[in-house]
Amino acid sequence: MELQERLTDWENLRQAYRNASRGKRGRAPAAAFEYHLADNLLELQAELQEKTYQPGRYNSFFIHEPKKRLISAAPFRDRVVHHALCRITTPYFERQFLPDSYANRLGKGTHRALDCCTQFARRFKYTLQCDVRQFFPSVDHAILKDSLMKMLPDESVTWLIERILQSGQGVLSEEYEMVFFPGDDPSTGSGQGLFAANRPRGLPIGNLTSQWWANCYLNPFDQFVKRELSCRGYLRYVDDFLLFSDSKHELMDWRAAIIEWLQRFRLTIHEETAYPKPVTEGIPFLGFILFPDSRRLKQRKGFAFRRKLRWLVQTGIQPKIKASVQSWINHTRYADTYRLRMAVLREAHLLAQDGWQ
Repeated sequence: MELQERLTDWENLRQAYRNASRGKRGRAPAAAFEYHLADNLLELQAELQEKTYQPGRYNSFFIHEPKKRLISAAPFRDRVVHHALCRITTPYFERQFLPDSYANRLGKGTHRALDCCTQFARRFKYTLQCDVRQFFPSVDHAILKDSLMKMLPDESVTWLIERILQSGQGVLSEEYEMVFFPGDDPSTGSGQGLFAANRPRGLPIGNLTSQWWANCYLNPFDQFVKRELSCRGYLRYVDDFLLFSDSKHELMDWRAAIIEWLQRFRLTIHEETAYPKPVTEGIPFLGFILFPDSRRLKQRKGFAFRRKLRWLVQTGIQPKIKASVQSWINHTRYADTYRLRMAVLREAHLLAQDGWQ
């Protein structure tokens, strides 16, 4: 059965709606879609079968935690389509991913990545930590489509992938600072390089498809690090990745090779911060600072939650307060934060609430 046929299967669409609405059924867009659920799914099914489906406009807004980023939220019916597409394609992606990438994957995630980082910090003396500059705004559509087609068993859903990519084209254009690579020729306006520099780029931060396609875009890089560099200590979470070694010189050689390799995917790293350092200095990663024998929460993370908690207490909405506190405790308990947790709860006069310790 081709991917296109599986995409438009009624059960796939029904499950896609359930996944898209999880935790959001009380919100107006999901509730409105559910009110005429059968009709809306039938309409989507027909559009996908006839290939007349067109994505709607994004609602864009900034978030400031952990850093300022432009989030682009697709209309709810489009999110159903994203889930439907991901349900049938991600199994093929997973078969080709290495176990060293941890973002947005079942059985992986933040805490598994932190545990892996700690294990490497205990095994090796030095680490090279890198992150890609402007990653989501920089993703080249032509390179991404080529990567996706190599990973999928047929090309029957290429039309939908292209349509979703087109819908996000330009969403992050103001977040992208032009970078020219070897072979680009901005002075003469000629050559294949300049054409590549002007190709469509950018993945909206917020789409489920963007999360998976980001992993697909960097999967060849994972393969390069493990197979060509033969790095035994490596992990990646979206565009933040770490390499471990007992030799600073080896890490510097790998740094040069990484910078050169990423150019073919039109990506760069923050070179000014990407230098080997001893693991004993602490590794800032995913909101924590990791040491071989301990783990701390970044100070600004504690301050940020205290501000949020004070605001929640002022609203007086007890279910939201309890859910937020419980979520924060479940996250921070993966570090040496017992005293911090107690201090935050006392500050909000919530320590006596049963089950929140």
